[in-house]
Amino acid sequence: MNGTQMTSKIMAERIKKYLKQGKRFDGRDLDEFREIIIETNISKNAEGSARVKIGKTDVLVGVKMDVATPYADSANKGNINVGAELLPTSSPRVENGPPKFPSIEIARVVDRGIRESKFIDLQKLCIKEGEKVWNIYIDIYSLNDDGNVLDAAGIGAIAALKTARIPKYNEETGKTIHGEWTNERIPLSKNTPISITFYKIGDSIIVDPTLEEEDIIETRVTMGLTKEGVSSMQKGERESLTVEEMNKIIDMSEKVFEEAFKKIEKQLK
Repeated sequence: MNGTQMTSKIMAERIKKYLKQGKRFDGRDLDEFREIIIETNISKNAEGSARVKIGKTDVLVGVKMDVATPYADSANKGNINVGAELLPTSSPRVENGPPKFPSIEIARVVDRGIRESKFIDLQKLCIKEGEKVWNIYIDIYSLNDDGNVLDAAGIGAIAALKTARIPKYNEETGKTIHGEWTNERIPLSKNTPISITFYKIGDSIIVDPTLEEEDIIETRVTMGLTKEGVSSMQKGERESLTVEEMNKIIDMSEKVFEEAFKKIEKQLK
């Protein structure tokens, strides 16, 4: 059963009617996030970890590091690998089995937001050019899905990276010593990227949908935003956006970013 089937037609029409009037069932404005709560250092074994709650949506992110051979086309740079898993226990909409497209898409969008913003200085992760670099693995898990797992995952990845410590590395054995850390941190830019997704429902553009709202979206655009502007953008779903709708999203993005950034940065200091 897909999401649209799970939200009844009657409920869908009520949601669209309210949105057209600039209202939402939970009292928020169309461009307003639910409460964002960030906890860091959740795992004792990960190099960095964070738990992000946006309303009832709950996501866990862990960061691990290991030494590996660099790619041939980036011999002096470390690597980023992002994986995501939507757990069946987090939503009746998620089926058992190997990761499906939604999980893969979340991983790709989070990866792009981090990579294109140059948030991580990959050159500083090089140990010996052409031979050894640090690999960063970012693993995302949905604990509860009440809509907008995508943005929760992006925020969680940034929070986990900001708290991560580089583990010790034994030059003689060529092995990473997990559970023992140096005083070094992952080299990060001060220009923090925030993932914000804009969703179209009928004639309305909203952010941070609840699950019932997310079930009836027509299309969406995820923007990687920093204080300097847009660093990445990816569209999801099949329906198109008009030029006017895209301009509206761009106009909304500055205000939404500023308000979300304040909530996030305050918790990560």
